[in-house]
Amino acid sequence: MPISPIITSNKRGFTLVELAVVIFILALTASLTMPLLGNVGDAGLHSAGRRLAGTIKYLYNEAVLEKKIYRLTFDLDHAVYRAERQDAGGEWSALPGRMGGEKKMPGSVVIKQISINGRGSFTSGQVSMQIYPAGWLDEMLLYLQDGKYEQTLRVSALTGTTEFYDGHREF
Repeated sequence: MPISPIITSNKRGFTLVELAVVIFILALTASLTMPLLGNVGDAGLHSAGRRLAGTIKYLYNEAVLEKKIYRLTFDLDHAVYRAERQDAGGEWSALPGRMGGEKKMPGSVVIKQISINGRGSFTSGQVSMQIYPAGWLDEMLLYLQDGKYEQTLRVSALTGTTEFYDGHREF
């Protein structure tokens, strides 16, 4: 019976196909994550916009459910806002709980300008938008700024929903 020699190979390493697969996976991962990392600088701006949109929608829903007039007042000079409700006597009072009191814009986000349909544009002082029990509010454009980043919020008068746009947009 002939004995065949045992062939052993001491070569270690990766094949060209294995290296190509790894490089492809790394390139695919990088192409998916790089666009997300590009928006890190304006994350506070987007967060502030979402918070304002949520507050407006909450007040819109409360006005319809409770049949009372609500308002959201912005202090453009100090980057704060507050929500209030009108009682039966016509007096304004802060909302109870989390929604009550002044809310400061996060970080270095400022309200650069507010445009209210029929009332004009404002860049300083206090500006209020009213939210009525019939399911209507003052149509408004909010311009937020965080350093070099800007965002435009467009609030719909009929639904209380907010559309978001990057940069300064005129309508």
